Amino acid sequence: MKERKRLKGSPTASLSQDILSIVRQALAEDIGDGDVTSQCILSPDAILRGEFVAKAEGVLAGLAVARAAFELTDPSVTFTPLAEDGARVVCGQRLAIVVGPGVSILSAERTALNFLQRMSGIATLTRRYVDAVAGTRAVILDTRKTAPGLRVLDKWAVRLGGGHNHRLGLYDMALIKDNHIIAAGGITVAVQKVRAGAARRLPIEVEVKTLAELEEALAIKPRLFRIMLDNMSLEEMRQAVAMTAGRVPLEASGSVTLETVAEIAATGVDYISVGALTHSAQALDVSLEVVSVEM
Repeated sequence: MKERKRLKGSPTASLSQDILSIVRQALAEDIGDGDVTSQCILSPDAILRGEFVAKAEGVLAGLAVARAAFELTDPSVTFTPLAEDGARVVCGQRLAIVVGPGVSILSAERTALNFLQRMSGIATLTRRYVDAVAGTRAVILDTRKTAPGLRVLDKWAVRLGGGHNHRLGLYDMALIKDNHIIAAGGITVAVQKVRAGAARRLPIEVEVKTLAELEEALAIKPRLFRIMLDNMSLEEMRQAVAMTAGRVPLEASGSVTLETVAEIAATGVDYISVGALTHSAQALDVSLEVVSVEM
């Protein structure tokens, strides 16, 4: 694999080093010391022109990452987008054109498609949830239920689908959940411990399972950043919204589906977190079709 040393002047250069590292690792995993099949069948001078084509309707995400797969494999490959990330696409729509040495294109093809299909699948599912709560105050959030090593891409895809990111990891927000509460001996003491022990003043969110726990969380001063209503019924959520009266933003969480999300949003909660956005999204069907070969 011929790795590009300088990315200046290329759209790939705008990607973070974290993302480029993910792409490099994926290429190394797939190509190893060379694409045996392509090297045997194609001459080194063969130039291929291929088109990325959507095989289903959805929301496009990951074009820049797919492009990086080709550019990091061979800088002579050109990648021309025909659509934009975040746009709705239809079955049969051409998404991008790639032209360059055939061995390079076929070597990077699977890696590019893997990223493009996964990210587009996440963006497509996210948009369905966002559309389902349109007209309400509810904001759709993702969770940390991402593919290990791909979190930055999974959460980027959520944003392209119209959703918002929850915390990126364990380091940028304090989320006090049931096991923390049990270990600390209560909600109030758990919050006190975090405020006393955290060197950085991070936002604090607390998970509550009952209205009594919500009442305790609401009494904490200074006020919490957010309160998570975990697996509450619709009626309990409505009561929670009334009890809170806008003092602290409320997040609904637990067993949220496309069939239930509109009813949850109608209770008046501010946020709805959905693990399925990243752990259960179906990849969008996209193919790379070779349309011409020049020897």
